Amino acid sequence: MIFGYFRSKGYVKGLEDVQESFQIEELIWLDLLAPTAEERLFAEDLFKIKLQTAEEIEEIESSSKYSETENQIIINTNFLVRENEHIKDFPVSLILKNNVLISNRNERLQTFGDTIRKIKNKHKILTNGYQIILALFESRIDLDADFLEAIAGQITKVSKSINIEQDLDEDVLIAISNLQETTMMVHENIIDKQRALSGMLKSEFFPEESYELIRIMIKDVGSLLDHTQFSFERLENLQNTFLGLVGFEQNKVIKIFTVVTVVFMPPTLIASIYGMNFKIMPELHWAFGYPLAVVAMVIASAGTLLFFKRKKWL
Repeated sequence: MIFGYFRSKGYVKGLEDVQESFQIEELIWLDLLAPTAEERLFAEDLFKIKLQTAEEIEEIESSSKYSETENQIIINTNFLVRENEHIKDFPVSLILKNNVLISNRNERLQTFGDTIRKIKNKHKILTNGYQIILALFESRIDLDADFLEAIAGQITKVSKSINIEQDLDEDVLIAISNLQETTMMVHENIIDKQRALSGMLKSEFFPEESYELIRIMIKDVGSLLDHTQFSFERLENLQNTFLGLVGFEQNKVIKIFTVVTVVFMPPTLIASIYGMNFKIMPELHWAFGYPLAVVAMVIASAGTLLFFKRKKWL
């Protein structure tokens, strides 16, 4: 599917299926959503360009993420989408040529929807593809900030669930691990945007008045990176706290077994002595031998417990 956005009397209008006749001079944005082979060929013939393949978009080399030629800019980046409690990233290719933005994506993305609504509601009067791509990155940065706020809320929720008075569930550790993975994805995505914005700032194609906005967005991206680092530190602290509490609980159990073992050692020793099969053992003929042995066992156990209490080991 191909969407086109055109300048029209001071505002922007959108058209669907622009393969029909239209004024290319008024075109500022050609948006390809899951294009067919025919639609890709139409866009390539219209602008004399080569659209990126899925493999080229997903390459991680810096030259693949941002490149310039004498008449066009190519930016390959990823956009995040939240699905339930998980976040997925989808590749997007952006090409700027002749003041027109050509975007190629396979998924409906919230960033594009937000930008299109801004355009249609006249929140911004955008007259060329350079302004469109900056508007996309503005929306993307705002959405990344929302993701980080949601992650911070989930971290707080997990933090409150860690309580030594309750049973420590392994699901807490799994939740921490999932949050670490999600934060890492957001971090990598933000670095990807930072790389693209740095390339724009160095480019000579963008209008002079746009550089101040690019610098502001780079500062915003830097703030988001600081926020992701803080989230990493919180998660690491939570993980260490959880593992420390698990170790503390294990130590309590081991301590109980140790105390029980030591308390019963003296009675066991007494019982072992009088369980020996020697013929000459005077105590065996005592009338009160058995009660004395039992009393000795009780006193030995009680004495051991009293010793532990005085040492504050219990």
